[in-house]
Amino acid sequence: MGLFKKIVIADQCAEYANLIFNHSTDYSGSTLVLGAVFFTFQIYGDFSGYSDIAIGTAKLFGISLLRNFDFPYFSRDIAEFWRRWHISLSTWFRDYLYIPLGGSKGGTWIKVRNTFIIFLVSGFWHGANWTFIVWGLLNALYIMPSIILSTNRNNLDIVAQGRNIPTLKELIQIGTTFSLTVLAWIFFRANNLHHAVQYIKDIFNKNLFKIPYFSGIGLALPFFIILLIFIVIEWIQREHQFALQHLGERWSKAFRWSFYFILLIVIYNYSLSVDTQQFIYFQF
Repeated sequence: MGLFKKIVIADQCAEYANLIFNHSTDYSGSTLVLGAVFFTFQIYGDFSGYSDIAIGTAKLFGISLLRNFDFPYFSRDIAEFWRRWHISLSTWFRDYLYIPLGGSKGGTWIKVRNTFIIFLVSGFWHGANWTFIVWGLLNALYIMPSIILSTNRNNLDIVAQGRNIPTLKELIQIGTTFSLTVLAWIFFRANNLHHAVQYIKDIFNKNLFKIPYFSGIGLALPFFIILLIFIVIEWIQREHQFALQHLGERWSKAFRWSFYFILLIVIYNYSLSVDTQQFIYFQF
């Protein structure tokens, strides 16, 4: 599954995200939104795929590693998102920076100060670039209301637990959190701060509601279907540790192994047709 996330989801999304980000002034607002969404799934597929590969390889040697992602794009608020995204780093910051700074003790001002320090350091950790600093500060601003109102631990359970369909409220919460996350990722992906600001300004123009278009979008239809199936599988398996952990338990052995074989064929085909991208987090 890690290979699938990396080679099929991340590397294919990277093709489209790079095309749109590198020529952002040529595209409509709707296409720029699509480019940001492509990068959103690129970085998730790339980094969670890398983590799954590490976890799976470790299991071959009898070593159990902590999972690093817990279906973060189904989060209902930013606090929940950061409990589910890059868990190893978030836990390290909590244990070795946030708690030594005083954690949540000492009043609202202390919590606000410590939260801003955590996200500022997180930005610096990714690189000495203003885009990363703004990305960190933007996430700090996102999470501030829940810190001030002490609602940052409201969503500790799994969304729509025991149900296939979320409520309208949950759907709105997921959509809002996802949208804010996509906006922040623009700063993470942009070449520099000016590019990020211009990219966002170009989104909100009269072409925002046009049908997105970029060169090769017609040939991308099979990938859009694969991406949709991937999201559905992640949703169905969100109550488990990993996306394939219990998928197909009730299927016949022949059908289940046919599914795995199809995954391998898809991985192989995309490995031939898409330029291999370096793991994003290898640069940090």
